[in-house]
Amino acid sequence: MLTRRNFLAAGVTATTALGGPFLAPRDSLAQQAAPNLGPNRLVTLGTRGGPAIRTGFTPSPSANLIVFDNVAYVIDTGYGVSFKLVESKFPLPQLRYIFITHHHSDHNAEFGLLTYNAWAMGLKTQIDAYGPNGMKRLAQGFWDAYKFDIDTRIADEGRPDLRRLVSVHEYSEGEVMKTDKVRVTALRNVHPPITESFALKFEFPGKTIVFSGDTAYHPPLAQFAKGADILVHEAMLGPAIEFIVRANPNAATILKHLQASHTLVADVGRIATDAGVKTLVLSHFVPADAPNVTEQQWIDGVRETWKGDLVLAKDLMQIKL
Repeated sequence: MLTRRNFLAAGVTATTALGGPFLAPRDSLAQQAAPNLGPNRLVTLGTRGGPAIRTGFTPSPSANLIVFDNVAYVIDTGYGVSFKLVESKFPLPQLRYIFITHHHSDHNAEFGLLTYNAWAMGLKTQIDAYGPNGMKRLAQGFWDAYKFDIDTRIADEGRPDLRRLVSVHEYSEGEVMKTDKVRVTALRNVHPPITESFALKFEFPGKTIVFSGDTAYHPPLAQFAKGADILVHEAMLGPAIEFIVRANPNAATILKHLQASHTLVADVGRIATDAGVKTLVLSHFVPADAPNVTEQQWIDGVRETWKGDLVLAKDLMQIKL
C-alpha cells in the first residue's frame, strides 16, 4: 500500500524526487529550443478542497501537473499554482496546455495570473486553455483587468502580446482535444449548483490518468475511468466535516452543499474498485486542515471499499508515470 507517508519515504519527495531543474541536452539546437522537461510524471501541486485558507500556503487549492513526452498539462489553477510550479522546478515558459474542470475559485482563480507569470518569465510560445462554458469570459475578464499592465510591458519591455499567445477553448461532455500525443475526454459529474462540471481523462500511449473533478458519488465515473492507471479522486471525510461547518457562519447551507457536491471517502473506494484502476490517489481533501484528523482515518475510510494501491496526495508530490 502506498500512503502519503511511505510514498514519500520510498523516495518520492515533494520537490526533489525526480532531481533538480531539468536541463536540456546539448546535442542539437532543436533540443536547446525545447528544454527537456524530465521524466513522465504527475505532480499534485495543490491538494486542498475549497477556497478557505486557514493554515497558510500548504496545502493550497486544486492544481495538478502532468508531464508526458516532454509536454506539460496543467489541470486546474487554484491560487498558488504559479508558486507551486516553480517550487516543483517546472519552467513556467514551457506551459503548453491548461485545463479547468469547473468554475469554482479554488480551481480557476489563478488561470490568468498563471499565464501572466509564464509570460513574465519569458513565454513566447502558444498556450491552449480549455474550460467549461464561461472560460472565454474568465480569460477576457483577466485581459480587461490587466490591459494597462500588459500594454505597458509590450511597449516598454518588447514582449509579445500575451493575449495572442493564449488560445481559449470551451468544452462540454465528450472529446475535449486530441493530438498525436494525447486524447482528452470529459464526463459531466455531479457538483450542484454547478452543472458545467467535469471529470477529465488523459489517454497517453500506454498510460491513462483520470481526474474526478469535484463531484458527489457518481457511479458513471467508474466506467469512464475503467482500467485507468491512475484515478485522482476528490475525497471527503464524513466525521470531519463538522469542523468546516463550525468554522462557517452559514453552517446549514455549507453542510447541505458538502453533502450534495462531494464524495465520501468510502464511496471513492467504490468508484476505484468498480473501475478496476491500478492506483487510487486521494486529493482535494475535504477538509484538508481539520485538527486531530490523521492520515490513518483517510486510509481506514477508503479501505472499507478499496484494497488496491493507494496514495494520499500531498502538495508537490511527484508520481512517476
